[in-house]
Amino acid sequence: MNCQSSISCSSRLGCGPRFVFTSSRTPGRWAFRWALALLCLGLTRASAGDASAERLRIAFPDERLAVHGLPWFAEDAPALRRLPARIQGRLRPAVWNLAQHPSGARIRFRTDSTTVGLTAENPGFSNMHHMASVGENGFDLYVEGGYIGSAWPDAQGKIAKEWRIGADSKPRDVTLYLPLYKPVKVIEISLDAKASCTAATPYVIRRPVVYYGSSITQGGCASNPGGTCQALLERRLDADFVNLGFSGNGLGDPAVAEAIAELEPSCVVLDFWANPGPEQYAAALPAFVDIVRRTLPRVPILVTGPFYFSAESAGGSVASTQAAKRRTAKEFVRQRRKAGDRAIVFVDGLEMLDRDQAIGLVDGVHCNSLGFYFNAQGLEPHLRKALRRWNP
Repeated sequence: MNCQSSISCSSRLGCGPRFVFTSSRTPGRWAFRWALALLCLGLTRASAGDASAERLRIAFPDERLAVHGLPWFAEDAPALRRLPARIQGRLRPAVWNLAQHPSGARIRFRTDSTTVGLTAENPGFSNMHHMASVGENGFDLYVEGGYIGSAWPDAQGKIAKEWRIGADSKPRDVTLYLPLYKPVKVIEISLDAKASCTAATPYVIRRPVVYYGSSITQGGCASNPGGTCQALLERRLDADFVNLGFSGNGLGDPAVAEAIAELEPSCVVLDFWANPGPEQYAAALPAFVDIVRRTLPRVPILVTGPFYFSAESAGGSVASTQAAKRRTAKEFVRQRRKAGDRAIVFVDGLEMLDRDQAIGLVDGVHCNSLGFYFNAQGLEPHLRKALRRWNP
């Protein structure tokens, strides 16, 4: 039998030695060629390791990595929480605990890197039965407003991910959305070794839209952090936002209203109809608005009524409760406008999700990503009008 053997080796990153063997009758030649193959493999791996190490690593926090959606971050850094530590004593424990979940938080920057790396920790990650783990525990990466990919914790709660974001080195705006439902620690962002990193292009609407509400507002149950109603509207309107949704605890807490009044929002969206009972809601809504209005007399306020819950189709207590809250919200706004507050507007929740859109509910109550798309579609024209009229 004719005997040939060949070995080719490429030192290009990601390519290892290629072997083509037919046969050989010379043990010495075999030994030499195996040694050469192993040498090439070692060089290839060393080259890959060196290339991986040659990165610009930016420890978080850093002034180049702007944090949005956490208006008190400068007070409490590096903690990624949604309310300031100085008001903890005025908050119910459940609200304070939920404030540690960085729902709506974003890290934004501009870079000419072709890759973006993330190192983070999510030690308390879990999996709710009705919500995708990425939305609950993970991160989303968007570049120039387009979705690139997601990252989520391993079994030890560690997150290490690198995304390729372009083939050429041109400046791009990068937005990293943080988890909706779990406290998290961001350790570093990494880029190509010679990449630049500067401030992202400012939002057109820089004063944030502030949303206050329940688990629905917090993001339950979006499949991704970038798939909530607020995130969708952020990208459509090029508007910054703050998410103050507290799962099961959107009850109109005065301390939260006082915190909102500290800010300079472009608009306030009150979406907390889901958690209180009808009588509690009827009392909490005017009290909450009064606190905000004392400091922010002209900021537009959108009061949303309940959207459709699937159990309403059967009538009974759910249907009557939802109807009562819709009447309360609508009548409250009517009276306030009659009294002269023309910057408060009622938004019928059935414009945001009605019976024909119930496929957007994951459990008959909470929205999946399609449901949040419906929410954004319904809220967008009202929000645009308010921003245009009151924020020229």
